[in-house]
Amino acid sequence: MDQQMHYGSDNKYIPVTSLTDGLIQTIAPEVSFLTVQVVNLCIVGNPTEANQWFLIDAGMPKSATRILNALEEHFGTIQPPKAIILTHGHFDHVGALIELTEKWDVPIFAHEAEFPYLTGETSYPEPDPTVEGGLVAKMSPLFPNEPIQVSTRLKPLPTDHSIPSMSEWRWIHTPGHSPGHISLYREKDGVLIAGDAFVTVKQDSLYKVLTQTKELSGPPRYLTTDWEAARESVQTLEALKPTMAITGHGLPMYGVDLETNLNKLANHFDEIAKPDYGRYVH
Repeated sequence: MDQQMHYGSDNKYIPVTSLTDGLIQTIAPEVSFLTVQVVNLCIVGNPTEANQWFLIDAGMPKSATRILNALEEHFGTIQPPKAIILTHGHFDHVGALIELTEKWDVPIFAHEAEFPYLTGETSYPEPDPTVEGGLVAKMSPLFPNEPIQVSTRLKPLPTDHSIPSMSEWRWIHTPGHSPGHISLYREKDGVLIAGDAFVTVKQDSLYKVLTQTKELSGPPRYLTTDWEAARESVQTLEALKPTMAITGHGLPMYGVDLETNLNKLANHFDEIAKPDYGRYVH
């Protein structure tokens, strides 16, 4: 690893998985996603051509080899992407970030509000095992929480909401789950990469996570610290009227199913998403 880049001292493999682990699915032209254990990474563009694609997020800790193997098995010979773009810096979205950026020699783009967690400065607020929810919340103290250090490759997203070399896409600030959380949107066909602004599996339920039971929900409760901002972010994304959505956890949702459920979540966020109690609820 680059001398300056490192993970937190609590970085470790998390032994959870799902039925879709290792599966790559294409949902729109030049838009695919790979499930690594219980989290989704997005592939935008053509990975067989150098500098012609982007990786959105970087999976679970200790997953670099699995990511590379899955990409090669699905696409063939993989060329380096233009960049890696982070929706946010939680452990399950940056788990293979250092290994992948070093292998490909590429920059990392993120929202500047997320920089303290990506430059070794600040740990995220502690996960909340007391929050209303299921077994995953109870397991959350085991999750890595310390910041990683990738400042030598880190670049801020442009303030005009463009994405360098992704002319059809724009990024949208969707805080709540984390201060610098972003989502990505392609207006021409309504494709939304939502990150953890909302998810399509009830993240509180370990059974539903393992089986990937589709259910549109708010952001994962045990790591969400600003519920007012989280509500506003969902309402911002619902106003886009996306035709399909890939979320950080769960299977994609499309068409009327997405429209109906996202509208319901936006209009009834507190009843559906916000827990009744927990460290960060009030």
